[in-house]
Amino acid sequence: MKKGLGLLTPLFLMACSQQVTISKDTLKDKIAGGWAGKMIGVSYGLPTEFKALGKMYEDSIHWTPVRVKDALWEDDLYVQLTLMDVMDKHGMQAEQKKYQEALATAGFRLWHANVQTRKNYFDSIFPPQSGQPEFNLHADDIDFQIEADYIGFMCPGMPQTANKMADYMGHIMNYGDGVYGGAFVASLYSEAYLQNDIRSIIEKALLSLPAESGYRRIIEDVIAFHQENPDDWTKCWQMLEDKWARANICNPGTKYNIDAKLNGAYIVIGLLYGEGDINKTLEISTRCGQDSDCNPASAAGILATIQGYSQIPEYWMKNLREVENLNFAYTDMSLNQTYQTSFKHALQMIKRNGGSISGDNITIVCQTPVPVRFEQAFEGMFPIGRQEIRKELRHLGSFTFEGTGIVFTGYIRGAKNYVAQVEMYVDGKIIERAVLPTGKNHRVDLFWKYQLPEGKHIVTFKWLNPDSNAQIHCNDALIYSNRPLPIPHQ
Repeated sequence: MKKGLGLLTPLFLMACSQQVTISKDTLKDKIAGGWAGKMIGVSYGLPTEFKALGKMYEDSIHWTPVRVKDALWEDDLYVQLTLMDVMDKHGMQAEQKKYQEALATAGFRLWHANVQTRKNYFDSIFPPQSGQPEFNLHADDIDFQIEADYIGFMCPGMPQTANKMADYMGHIMNYGDGVYGGAFVASLYSEAYLQNDIRSIIEKALLSLPAESGYRRIIEDVIAFHQENPDDWTKCWQMLEDKWARANICNPGTKYNIDAKLNGAYIVIGLLYGEGDINKTLEISTRCGQDSDCNPASAAGILATIQGYSQIPEYWMKNLREVENLNFAYTDMSLNQTYQTSFKHALQMIKRNGGSISGDNITIVCQTPVPVRFEQAFEGMFPIGRQEIRKELRHLGSFTFEGTGIVFTGYIRGAKNYVAQVEMYVDGKIIERAVLPTGKNHRVDLFWKYQLPEGKHIVTFKWLNPDSNAQIHCNDALIYSNRPLPIPHQ
């Protein structure tokens, strides 16, 4: 895997190309529109989430305006509000470990890269290592992509600043394409404040990503295909399926794909083929499948930032207003408060980057997009299979596999404050001492080792502090090689 050049500093910078003046009311309208669109989108796609894997969603989408309240319990929103809370309490340049600690100790369930950074916190693996492939099999996953909206909201017309923040925040839980997903979404919002041509916004946001990254190349494929085939989004979807939609590395042997760049491409399909119509944008990005609540949430959030809160059709808004003062799950923040907080953050960021505020007028020193550093995860590492275990660790004994890497997925149950300590051995040599607190998560990567010599290996475990009331369940073994092999689909 290719390493980046280190976190770029300072976080705040000035790169003047022109100045743009907008009113406070316009800025408030766009910020509120973005948050409202995000909330509408996640509630719209929620009934379809992961019900179309490797295929388009063709059933009816059962959504009515009253369902917008469902978004109050969605991780697309309460996770990034938790990150915003850290920023408010500890400042805009709070250390990365503070954010990781907030995710690690929160009372809500997490998934994929986020739940792994939670485990890494208890293993004393802190950012940026907590998001790196060596310590997080989900480095390329969608997590940061669905949590980066707040960065875009506070960086109107300032994609360089958004990129700096995305580089800093994204490496808490992701790496490579997983970070680029958040950087791209944040840049889309940043550009959406100052222009209304969707294709131009997408093309400018892409300039925030390195040209050699897979994420940028997949979005370029969507743009090119749309230009040649502007009337049939299903053909664009099929192009992506044929060229890009292989099972991502954390889900070998399935069609389940949580990879950031494929789901990011579905956002762009929705925006381009939706042609500025929120109904079409929501339906298309949802029917693309896979993580089909997150993708319409991002697409609708970006579109509503372009158009503003005041322009969202009444059909989508009539029940949203009824919940704007209700707190999101696991937070002390309502939708109305997020509007105000993001507006406050945006004013602070505008002034930090050379802009000014005079009465009702806000002058933004606009920035030209500059690519974030290039890095790529999991080079030379190919998933070759999944072996079901379904055993408690006490009954597992030794485990033999052939390849260059292995990951054991599972979960731990026990007393609330119990923390298991388990040593993992490969071929008789200790590899790690895992720290496993009990929790609410249905799956976590318990133990892993990559970059072994190709060949047969034997894995054993030693539970250092067994408790009669605790259970460590091993669900599956994910096996990897240094050469690609056919992957059977379930």
